[in-house]
Amino acid sequence: MKITIISVGKIKEKFIYNGIKEYSKRLSRYCNLKVIEVSDEKAPENLSEAEMEIVKNKEGERILSKLSNNTYIIALAIDGKNLSSEEFSHKLDNLALTGHSDITFVIGGSLGLSQEVLNQCSYKLSFSKMTFPHQLMRLILLEQIYRGFRISRGEPYHK
Repeated sequence: MKITIISVGKIKEKFIYNGIKEYSKRLSRYCNLKVIEVSDEKAPENLSEAEMEIVKNKEGERILSKLSNNTYIIALAIDGKNLSSEEFSHKLDNLALTGHSDITFVIGGSLGLSQEVLNQCSYKLSFSKMTFPHQLMRLILLEQIYRGFRISRGEPYHK
Protein backbone atom coordinates (compact mmCIF):
# COMPACT_ATOMS: atom_id res chain seq x y z
CA MET A 1 0.00 0.00 0.00
CA LYS A 2 1.14 3.52 -0.78
CA ILE A 3 0.24 6.23 1.72
CA THR A 4 0.88 9.92 1.15
CA ILE A 5 0.28 12.65 3.70
CA ILE A 6 -0.03 16.18 2.37
CA SER A 7 0.17 18.67 5.20
CA VAL A 8 0.23 22.44 5.44
CA GLY A 9 3.18 23.90 7.33
CA LYS A 10 6.51 22.74 8.62
CA ILE A 11 7.12 20.88 11.85
CA LYS A 12 8.82 23.28 14.25
CA GLU A 13 8.70 21.43 17.57
CA LYS A 14 11.47 18.88 18.03
CA PHE A 15 9.34 16.45 20.05
CA ILE A 16 6.71 16.31 17.28
CA TYR A 17 9.40 15.93 14.62
CA ASN A 18 10.97 13.03 16.55
CA GLY A 19 7.61 11.31 16.94
CA ILE A 20 6.87 11.67 13.22
CA LYS A 21 10.30 10.26 12.41
CA GLU A 22 9.71 7.28 14.73
CA TYR A 23 6.29 6.37 13.32
CA SER A 24 7.49 6.88 9.75
CA LYS A 25 10.26 4.36 10.46
CA ARG A 26 7.79 1.90 12.01
CA LEU A 27 5.43 2.25 9.05
CA SER A 28 8.15 1.36 6.54
CA ARG A 29 7.40 -2.34 7.32
CA TYR A 30 3.78 -1.95 6.22
CA CYS A 31 3.57 0.62 3.45
CA ASN A 32 5.37 3.00 1.17
CA LEU A 33 4.99 6.32 3.04
CA LYS A 34 5.53 9.76 1.59
CA VAL A 35 5.03 13.03 3.46
CA ILE A 36 4.61 16.25 1.49
CA GLU A 37 4.67 19.63 3.18
CA VAL A 38 3.19 22.69 1.51
CA SER A 39 3.85 26.16 2.88
CA ASP A 40 1.28 27.87 5.03
CA GLU A 41 -0.03 31.40 4.63
CA LYS A 42 0.46 34.00 7.31
CA ALA A 43 -2.83 34.34 9.16
CA PRO A 44 -3.05 37.11 11.77
CA GLU A 45 -5.49 36.62 14.66
CA ASN A 46 -8.17 39.08 13.55
CA LEU A 47 -8.93 38.01 9.97
CA SER A 48 -12.34 38.60 8.47
CA GLU A 49 -14.29 35.64 7.02
CA ALA A 50 -13.30 36.75 3.52
CA GLU A 51 -9.62 36.95 4.47
CA MET A 52 -9.81 33.47 6.06
CA GLU A 53 -11.21 32.09 2.81
CA ILE A 54 -8.36 33.69 0.86
CA VAL A 55 -5.80 32.04 3.16
CA LYS A 56 -7.50 28.62 2.90
CA ASN A 57 -7.78 28.95 -0.89
CA LYS A 58 -4.08 29.79 -1.29
CA GLU A 59 -3.09 26.82 0.87
CA GLY A 60 -5.68 24.74 -1.00
CA GLU A 61 -4.08 25.54 -4.36
CA ARG A 62 -0.76 24.23 -3.04
CA ILE A 63 -2.43 21.05 -1.77
CA LEU A 64 -4.30 20.46 -5.03
CA SER A 65 -1.07 20.80 -7.02
CA LYS A 66 0.37 17.85 -5.06
CA LEU A 67 -2.58 15.46 -5.47
CA SER A 68 -2.22 12.63 -7.95
CA ASN A 69 -5.12 11.47 -10.11
CA ASN A 70 -5.32 7.82 -9.03
CA THR A 71 -5.32 8.23 -5.29
CA TYR A 72 -8.12 7.86 -2.76
CA ILE A 73 -8.17 11.16 -0.88
CA ILE A 74 -9.09 11.38 2.79
CA ALA A 75 -9.39 14.84 4.33
CA LEU A 76 -8.90 15.36 8.04
CA ALA A 77 -11.85 17.56 8.89
CA ILE A 78 -13.58 18.31 12.18
CA ASP A 79 -16.97 17.55 10.58
CA GLY A 80 -15.78 14.22 9.16
CA LYS A 81 -16.67 10.72 10.29
CA ASN A 82 -15.41 9.63 13.71
CA LEU A 83 -13.98 6.11 13.69
CA SER A 84 -12.55 3.92 16.42
CA SER A 85 -9.03 2.60 15.82
CA GLU A 86 -10.53 -0.76 14.82
CA GLU A 87 -12.97 0.88 12.39
CA PHE A 88 -10.12 2.91 10.91
CA SER A 89 -8.10 -0.28 10.45
CA HIS A 90 -11.06 -1.90 8.68
CA LYS A 91 -11.45 1.20 6.50
CA LEU A 92 -7.83 0.89 5.34
CA ASP A 93 -8.29 -2.86 4.71
CA ASN A 94 -11.51 -2.30 2.75
CA LEU A 95 -9.87 0.38 0.63
CA ALA A 96 -7.06 -2.01 -0.28
CA LEU A 97 -9.54 -4.82 -1.05
CA THR A 98 -11.54 -2.57 -3.38
CA GLY A 99 -8.50 -1.51 -5.39
CA HIS A 100 -7.59 1.67 -3.53
CA SER A 101 -4.04 0.86 -2.52
CA ASP A 102 -2.89 4.45 -3.09
CA ILE A 103 -4.29 6.64 -0.30
CA THR A 104 -3.61 10.31 0.35
CA PHE A 105 -4.44 11.99 3.65
CA VAL A 106 -4.77 15.78 3.60
CA ILE A 107 -4.19 17.95 6.68
CA GLY A 108 -5.04 21.63 6.36
CA GLY A 109 -3.49 24.60 8.06
CA SER A 110 -4.66 26.43 11.16
CA LEU A 111 -7.86 27.57 9.42
CA GLY A 112 -8.69 24.18 7.93
CA LEU A 113 -9.13 23.11 4.31
CA SER A 114 -10.57 25.06 1.39
CA GLN A 115 -13.89 23.95 -0.05
CA GLU A 116 -12.14 23.10 -3.32
CA VAL A 117 -9.85 20.63 -1.53
CA LEU A 118 -12.80 19.13 0.39
CA ASN A 119 -14.66 18.69 -2.91
CA GLN A 120 -11.77 16.57 -4.26
CA CYS A 121 -11.84 14.23 -1.27
CA SER A 122 -13.50 10.83 -1.28
CA TYR A 123 -13.85 10.71 2.50
CA LYS A 124 -13.72 13.10 5.44
CA LEU A 125 -12.23 11.76 8.67
CA SER A 126 -12.41 13.40 12.09
CA PHE A 127 -10.27 12.42 15.05
CA SER A 128 -12.30 14.51 17.48
CA LYS A 129 -14.62 17.48 17.78
CA MET A 130 -11.69 19.14 19.55
CA THR A 131 -9.24 21.33 17.69
CA PHE A 132 -5.60 20.20 17.47
CA PRO A 133 -2.55 21.95 16.04
CA HIS A 134 -2.09 20.73 12.47
CA GLN A 135 1.53 19.75 13.20
CA LEU A 136 0.38 17.49 16.04
CA MET A 137 -2.33 15.99 13.81
CA ARG A 138 0.37 14.67 11.49
CA LEU A 139 1.89 12.72 14.39
CA ILE A 140 -1.51 11.46 15.59
CA LEU A 141 -2.43 10.37 12.06
CA LEU A 142 0.83 8.45 11.62
CA GLU A 143 0.32 6.71 14.95
CA GLN A 144 -3.22 5.70 13.99
CA ILE A 145 -2.13 4.41 10.57
CA TYR A 146 0.55 2.35 12.32
CA ARG A 147 -2.00 1.09 14.86
CA GLY A 148 -4.38 0.27 12.01
CA PHE A 149 -1.80 -1.92 10.28
CA ARG A 150 -1.01 -3.69 13.55
CA ILE A 151 -4.70 -4.34 14.21
CA SER A 152 -5.36 -5.69 10.70
CA ARG A 153 -2.45 -8.11 10.99
CA GLY A 154 -3.44 -9.29 14.45
CA GLU A 155 -0.20 -7.99 15.91
CA PRO A 156 -0.08 -6.83 19.53
CA TYR A 157 -0.31 -3.14 20.23
CA HIS A 158 -1.16 -1.37 23.46
CA LYS A 159 -4.74 -0.25 23.96
